[in-house]
Amino acid sequence: MTDAVKTLDALLQSSAAGAQLFPPTSRYYGLDSTSLTSADGRTIKYLRRRFVPQASRFATIKEHVVADNDRLDNLSARYIGDPELYWRLCDANNAIRPDELIETIGRSLRITLPEGVPAPKGAR
Repeated sequence: MTDAVKTLDALLQSSAAGAQLFPPTSRYYGLDSTSLTSADGRTIKYLRRRFVPQASRFATIKEHVVADNDRLDNLSARYIGDPELYWRLCDANNAIRPDELIETIGRSLRITLPEGVPAPKGAR
């Protein structure tokens, strides 16, 4: 078992009922954990699956054309205000693999409001 898996397992095992495992800025915030019992009787705790929201749930406020040397953390810091929120760019642009967003120079990326937040009146 890798250190990361051990750490996650310890976190899941020690979580109190109803306690949040991740901060509000995490894509995993609000996900519940659950468990299963293996054939040998071990209890295995894990996070429930996170479903990527449909792109239609995001209001576009701007577009960014990918340039040479763009990085998702820098784009996230510039447009969202936090480099660790790069996953919001992924969700808004239907990217499963984050690096695919910046692989093609000239690609247009949607910069959006958080999921479900409507665009202000007069915005496109």
